[in-house]
Amino acid sequence: MSEKFLAICLDSGDTLVDEATEIRDENGIVIQAGLIPGAAEMVRALKARGRRLALVADGFQSSFFNILGGYGLYDLFDACAISDQLGVEKPHPLMFHAAMRQLGIPREQYSRVMMVGNNLERDISGANALGITSVWIDWAPRRSKVPASAIEVPAYTIKTPFELLGLLERLEGGPAL
Repeated sequence: MSEKFLAICLDSGDTLVDEATEIRDENGIVIQAGLIPGAAEMVRALKARGRRLALVADGFQSSFFNILGGYGLYDLFDACAISDQLGVEKPHPLMFHAAMRQLGIPREQYSRVMMVGNNLERDISGANALGITSVWIDWAPRRSKVPASAIEVPAYTIKTPFELLGLLERLEGGPAL
């Protein structure tokens, strides 16, 4: 049996939230949006199984609070690394380091962390550069589906959020506890 991942980092747009459904206010804050089918169930299942979750996302913190909070998901995250709070966007290492710091995960254990995102350039390359296990969710048509370089090649690919549970089970050699 393989070691259990210490934490699961999740992007928001087109990973949990369907970006095509976003409604923004005059300041660009998302006030409402729909979720990708299976996203809420996946987050709840991970949390119910004792997983430590981090939101690692580009955008306004209030957008994520509005959207994810409206579905009862925001408070399920143990850590949040949000670009407007940190002053940088992924793939900048600070986005990932901030989440790991909040979770108390030292640099030498980053390989035992998983990052799930929809953007090869931001999510996957940022995770790969730090030795974090990258999982690309190939769900939406809005981003490139072809890695521009080797750093953008994901370790694993899933098509829907709920497939993450099966991937964890396969990688860890047992139920995704």
